[in-house]
Amino acid sequence: MFHYTVHTSLDVVEEKISGVGKALADQRELYLGLLYPTEDYKVYGYVTNSKVKFVIVVDSSNTSLRDNEIRSMFRKLHNSFTDVMCNPFYNPGDPIQSKAFDSIVSTMMVQAC
Repeated sequence: MFHYTVHTSLDVVEEKISGVGKALADQRELYLGLLYPTEDYKVYGYVTNSKVKFVIVVDSSNTSLRDNEIRSMFRKLHNSFTDVMCNPFYNPGDPIQSKAFDSIVSTMMVQAC
């Protein structure tokens, strides 16, 4: 259902991170903001320093979520993802099977509803 929307948003992410002539301060900003608004959904983006991309799709009718709350959700997701990657028993490329990571993502999904 979201394949086209997410792939289009990833194209926008690529455009934003590969922008030539950007100031150094802009390149350090991990939160990319609103990437792709549609009639039904808003897509927000975030890129880590190691070029891992996170995308959050929010229902457009949800007016309770502000930009700073979306930014906070990305920070929580990034911190949890970092915890998974720092686990010495995790093999990069394997599916993430962390109950803590799943719990944080599930909590964020409930809060966004």
